[in-house]
Amino acid sequence: MIGRRLVNGVESSAISVDDRGLQYGDGLFETMAAMNGRVRHFERHMERLADGCRRLGLPAPDPDLIAKECERALEGLGVGAVKLMLTRGPGPRSYRPPADPSVTRVIVSTAARPRNDPEDGIIVRLCETPLGLNPVLAGLKHLNRLEQVMACAEWDDPSIAEGLMSSVDGRLVCATAANFFLVRGGCLATPDIHDCGVAGVMRGVVLAAARELSITTEICDLDVGDLTEADEVFLTNAITGVRPVGEVAGIRRYAAPGEVTRTLLDRTTRTGE
Repeated sequence: MIGRRLVNGVESSAISVDDRGLQYGDGLFETMAAMNGRVRHFERHMERLADGCRRLGLPAPDPDLIAKECERALEGLGVGAVKLMLTRGPGPRSYRPPADPSVTRVIVSTAARPRNDPEDGIIVRLCETPLGLNPVLAGLKHLNRLEQVMACAEWDDPSIAEGLMSSVDGRLVCATAANFFLVRGGCLATPDIHDCGVAGVMRGVVLAAARELSITTEICDLDVGDLTEADEVFLTNAITGVRPVGEVAGIRRYAAPGEVTRTLLDRTTRTGE
């Protein structure tokens, strides 16, 4: 269910056809979980947005303004989600960014979807669509998600909850809408986001929780072979949190949730910031 739509603080569902977010994907977005009007991990989302604005040369919005608009958009929803999109705004027909952009701010709230994950973990698959390499954009949650769109179009089996994506040089990087972690011998590992992929907010929350719990952690390159050696696998996403994986189709089944996954799931469920 769609809640409210705000464009530059005004209830609306329209933006200019000249908006660079529409024309070129020139912008950023944040998708945030909320309960009773309060966005979870709001400060982390704003930190990532500010970093993205700095790297793209966009004027960063005032976090207090964003907080107030999110609160307005979430009124009456209870448990829900809010998506913030920030574009460079309307401009002349040219790839060259305007020197003085008029930023467009879009906020859309929705009611939460029920999470119906099996108790023994979700099933994921390997995607054929690769992620291109671009260290300039790595980590950013920018508006161009065509690689993820193409990856999600690869399957329509409702039993498959997600797809794992690799870089063009064969490194496992992420799921289509999540980061992923694996556990080997009690050690937690997650891919290094240095030339492609998104540095997810929940990924950061899990890494911080692992440090607090003294769980040995590696941020490193991983490939399909690492999945066969893993004891546990789980995904992270700001909306769905930690999702234990019970099977990577055609690769391996796992006992889910494993001990490390359960510990991190419990810790991050309690942490709302």
